[in-house]
Parts: sequence; structure tokens; C-alpha cells
Amino acid sequence: MLLGVNIDHIAVLREARKINDPDPLDALSLAKRAGADQITIHLREDRRHIDDYDTERIIENSQLPVNLECSINSDIIDVVCSYAPYRATLVPEKREEVTTEGGLDVKKYFNEIVEIIERLKDNEIEVSLFIDPDLKMIELSNKIGADMVELHTGTYANIYAMLYSNLSNTKHSIKELELPKSELKLKLIESIKKIEHSAKEAKNLGLEVAAGHGLNYQNVREILKIKEIVELNIGQSIIARSVFTGFESAVREMRELIN
Repeated sequence: MLLGVNIDHIAVLREARKINDPDPLDALSLAKRAGADQITIHLREDRRHIDDYDTERIIENSQLPVNLECSINSDIIDVVCSYAPYRATLVPEKREEVTTEGGLDVKKYFNEIVEIIERLKDNEIEVSLFIDPDLKMIELSNKIGADMVELHTGTYANIYAMLYSNLSNTKHSIKELELPKSELKLKLIESIKKIEHSAKEAKNLGLEVAAGHGLNYQNVREILKIKEIVELNIGQSIIARSVFTGFESAVREMRELIN
């Protein structure tokens, strides 16, 4: 299974003080040396962390393929086409959100996505759609001409965290998941089954399957059992661990876990 390392949170740390350190570019060779297969970055419309200067330098200098996450905003797509990363992953985006929540609504934006995919492919950019593990979204992703889907694992990760991390009654608690453990266990099983069924359907239709969002060193184990998933994109948990162990060590640990 391939490991894409999302380095957005290095830029988040930099922007906390509005200075030039740490530089996300410094992560490229360390990620490669630690066994990463891909670099993932998200160029948001508000440029809250990774900016255009970062994007240009990362794509130009990375010895690993670069997966550029982006919204379907036409101005952003113009930028993506000009930088020509290995892959563009289309994601939903809201200015007020802390992180991307939920998958892209392929049905609602079908016509817009058709045009975007055509533009991206004209520029020889592979296209992935970040979607919820939903069979209808899988079917539409195939119909629309995507090369890959990335299944949103955020719901699974949230349930896992509430079940095993004692978050209830803390400021990190997820209110709608403040449920008895017996209910959370059932929800966890249901969530895993949704991801597994979606991955199987996507592969049957000829789509490559990735997964990501909220995955960490503990909850990734269940996702690794789904053989149809060929790639994981993981960021925040790796960067968080790197604060204590160093970036290269944190990536290598995840790489060994995936192996």
C-alpha cells in the first residue's frame, strides 16, 4: 500500500507566527528517505497554510509524485493547471471549516466537475475525487471520468476517537457521538463496512482507491485490512508525532505500520 504524506500542517505551524520557518520544502527529502511514496498538499482558496509559492517549489523540487488537493473553484483550477502536479484531488471546501469535512457532492456539481476533469486531463494531470464512502458517489465518479477516488475516513476516525480516546465531556468531544460504548462499537463496524463496500465497488468499476482523513497510528490498522485500497494519505497525525520524534522518524514509523 502506498503512503502519501500530507505536509500542510508544517505550513500551519509556520503561519502560526507568520514567519518563514518551518519550510514545507524541507520535508521532501526526509519523506522520501523515510519511505513515503507521495507528497500531498492542499492549496486552499484562502491560502491559510500552503500558498502558491510553496506549491510551485514543492512540485518543482519533489522527487516523489505530488498530489495537489484543491476545490472546484475555477481560479484554483487555473493555478493547478499551470503547476501541473502528478495528480489533482478535487475536494469540497468551506472557508469557515477547520479542515475538510465530508466528501465532494459529485451529483450536485456533476457538470462543473466534467469540465474540470477535461481541463486537468488536457494538462496531463491525473484526477482523483475525495468522496464519502457511498455507492452512488462511486458510480458517479466512474461515470464522470475520474481516475481514482479517495474515500473520506473522517466519520470512521471520529467514531474510533470517541470510543477509545475518552473524549466525552472534554472540549474535543464530538457531541453527536457522545453515546454508550455499545452504540459506538456498532457505529464503528458500520462505518468500516461502508468503506470496505465502497472500495470494492470502486475497484470493480476500474477506479483506483485511496483513503484518508483523520487516520493515525492507531485507527489505520482496520483500514489496512481493506485490500482494495491501494493508497493512504495521512498528514496531521504524522506532523503531530514529529514534534516529539522528528519528521523522518514519524514518517518511517507510519511506513512500517502500513507495511
